[in-house]
Amino acid sequence: MSSVSNATQMFLDGCACSQAIFSVYSLPLGLPRKTAMQIAAGFGGGMRLGEMCGAVTGALMVLGLRHASENCEELSGRIEVYSRVVEFSESFKKLNGSVICRELLGCDISTPDGMKHAQDQNLFKTICVKMVEDSARILEALESES
Repeated sequence: MSSVSNATQMFLDGCACSQAIFSVYSLPLGLPRKTAMQIAAGFGGGMRLGEMCGAVTGALMVLGLRHASENCEELSGRIEVYSRVVEFSESFKKLNGSVICRELLGCDISTPDGMKHAQDQNLFKTICVKMVEDSARILEALESES
Protein backbone atom coordinates (compact mmCIF):
# COMPACT_ATOMS: atom_id res chain seq x y z
CA MET A 1 0.00 0.00 0.00
CA SER A 2 1.37 3.43 -0.90
CA SER A 3 1.90 6.07 1.77
CA VAL A 4 -0.89 8.17 0.24
CA SER A 5 -3.29 5.22 0.42
CA ASN A 6 -2.07 4.31 3.89
CA ALA A 7 -2.68 7.84 5.24
CA THR A 8 -6.10 7.99 3.60
CA GLN A 9 -7.10 4.61 5.01
CA MET A 10 -5.92 5.56 8.49
CA PHE A 11 -8.12 8.64 8.32
CA LEU A 12 -11.10 6.65 7.08
CA ASP A 13 -10.49 4.16 9.90
CA GLY A 14 -10.89 6.88 12.52
CA CYS A 15 -7.57 8.67 12.96
CA ALA A 16 -7.54 12.44 12.97
CA CYS A 17 -6.32 13.96 9.71
CA SER A 18 -3.18 15.22 11.44
CA GLN A 19 -2.46 11.76 12.86
CA ALA A 20 -2.98 10.03 9.52
CA ILE A 21 -0.42 12.23 7.79
CA PHE A 22 2.13 12.59 10.58
CA SER A 23 2.23 8.95 11.66
CA VAL A 24 2.63 7.59 8.11
CA TYR A 25 5.35 10.01 7.05
CA SER A 26 7.26 10.26 10.33
CA LEU A 27 7.78 6.50 10.74
CA PRO A 28 10.47 6.27 8.03
CA LEU A 29 12.15 9.26 9.71
CA GLY A 30 12.58 7.28 12.92
CA LEU A 31 9.63 8.45 15.00
CA PRO A 32 7.66 5.55 16.50
CA ARG A 33 4.02 5.36 15.40
CA LYS A 34 2.71 5.61 18.96
CA THR A 35 4.67 8.81 19.58
CA ALA A 36 3.59 10.29 16.26
CA MET A 37 -0.05 9.52 17.02
CA GLN A 38 0.24 11.17 20.42
CA ILE A 39 2.00 14.28 19.09
CA ALA A 40 -0.49 14.81 16.27
CA ALA A 41 -3.65 14.03 18.26
CA GLY A 42 -4.55 17.61 19.13
CA PHE A 43 -4.20 19.06 15.64
CA GLY A 44 -7.20 17.52 13.87
CA GLY A 45 -10.04 19.75 12.80
CA GLY A 46 -7.82 22.80 12.85
CA MET A 47 -7.02 22.09 16.50
CA ARG A 48 -10.78 21.70 16.93
CA LEU A 49 -11.02 25.44 16.34
CA GLY A 50 -11.52 25.33 12.57
CA GLU A 51 -8.09 26.94 12.09
CA MET A 52 -5.16 25.42 10.13
CA CYS A 53 -6.27 22.14 8.54
CA GLY A 54 -4.96 19.18 10.50
CA ALA A 55 -3.77 17.41 7.35
CA VAL A 56 -1.68 20.50 6.62
CA THR A 57 -0.41 20.68 10.20
CA GLY A 58 0.58 17.02 10.08
CA ALA A 59 2.47 17.63 6.85
CA LEU A 60 4.27 20.68 8.27
CA MET A 61 5.45 18.58 11.22
CA VAL A 62 6.78 16.00 8.76
CA LEU A 63 8.66 18.72 6.91
CA GLY A 64 10.23 19.76 10.20
CA LEU A 65 11.38 16.21 10.83
CA ARG A 66 12.77 15.89 7.32
CA HIS A 67 14.48 19.23 6.88
CA ALA A 68 15.08 21.14 10.11
CA SER A 69 18.35 20.99 11.98
CA GLU A 70 18.32 19.59 15.49
CA ASN A 71 19.44 22.81 17.13
CA CYS A 72 18.29 26.41 16.92
CA GLU A 73 21.71 27.82 16.14
CA GLU A 74 21.87 26.32 12.64
CA LEU A 75 20.14 28.89 10.48
CA SER A 76 20.43 26.71 7.37
CA GLY A 77 18.07 24.09 8.83
CA ARG A 78 15.51 26.72 9.69
CA ILE A 79 15.74 28.30 6.25
CA GLU A 80 15.32 24.90 4.57
CA VAL A 81 12.25 23.93 6.55
CA TYR A 82 10.64 27.37 6.15
CA SER A 83 11.16 27.15 2.41
CA ARG A 84 9.50 23.73 2.33
CA VAL A 85 6.62 24.93 4.51
CA VAL A 86 5.93 27.81 2.11
CA GLU A 87 6.18 25.50 -0.90
CA PHE A 88 3.83 22.96 0.68
CA SER A 89 1.32 25.63 1.75
CA GLU A 90 1.27 27.29 -1.66
CA SER A 91 0.70 23.94 -3.37
CA PHE A 92 -2.12 23.06 -0.96
CA LYS A 93 -3.77 26.47 -1.42
CA LYS A 94 -3.51 26.15 -5.19
CA LEU A 95 -5.40 22.85 -5.04
CA ASN A 96 -7.94 23.79 -2.37
CA GLY A 97 -8.11 27.58 -2.07
CA SER A 98 -7.12 27.70 1.60
CA VAL A 99 -5.31 25.95 4.43
CA ILE A 100 -7.99 26.94 6.96
CA CYS A 101 -10.30 24.13 8.09
CA ARG A 102 -13.51 26.16 8.33
CA GLU A 103 -12.91 27.63 4.85
CA LEU A 104 -12.24 24.20 3.37
CA LEU A 105 -15.33 22.70 5.00
CA GLY A 106 -17.58 25.72 4.51
CA CYS A 107 -18.58 25.62 8.18
CA ASP A 108 -16.99 26.24 11.56
CA ILE A 109 -16.67 22.93 13.40
CA SER A 110 -15.71 24.73 16.59
CA THR A 111 -19.40 25.55 17.04
CA PRO A 112 -22.15 23.00 17.76
CA ASP A 113 -24.10 24.08 14.66
CA GLY A 114 -21.01 23.88 12.46
CA MET A 115 -20.07 20.45 13.77
CA LYS A 116 -23.63 19.19 13.24
CA HIS A 117 -23.60 20.55 9.69
CA ALA A 118 -20.24 18.85 8.96
CA GLN A 119 -21.52 15.55 10.35
CA ASP A 120 -24.92 15.78 8.61
CA GLN A 121 -23.26 16.57 5.27
CA ASN A 122 -20.61 13.85 5.77
CA LEU A 123 -17.85 16.43 5.21
CA PHE A 124 -15.27 14.49 7.22
CA LYS A 125 -15.60 11.53 4.85
CA THR A 126 -15.68 13.62 1.67
CA ILE A 127 -13.83 16.93 1.91
CA CYS A 128 -11.44 15.87 4.68
CA VAL A 129 -10.47 12.70 2.84
CA LYS A 130 -9.41 14.85 -0.10
CA MET A 131 -7.39 17.10 2.22
CA VAL A 132 -5.52 14.08 3.58
CA GLU A 133 -4.90 12.77 0.06
CA ASP A 134 -3.74 16.17 -1.18
CA SER A 135 -1.41 16.64 1.78
CA ALA A 136 0.11 13.22 1.23
CA ARG A 137 0.54 13.76 -2.51
CA ILE A 138 2.22 17.13 -1.97
CA LEU A 139 4.59 15.59 0.59
CA GLU A 140 5.43 12.85 -1.92
CA ALA A 141 6.10 15.43 -4.64
CA LEU A 142 8.31 17.52 -2.36
CA GLU A 143 10.28 14.44 -1.32
CA SER A 144 10.84 13.43 -4.94
CA GLU A 145 12.33 16.90 -5.57
CA SER A 146 14.81 16.54 -2.68
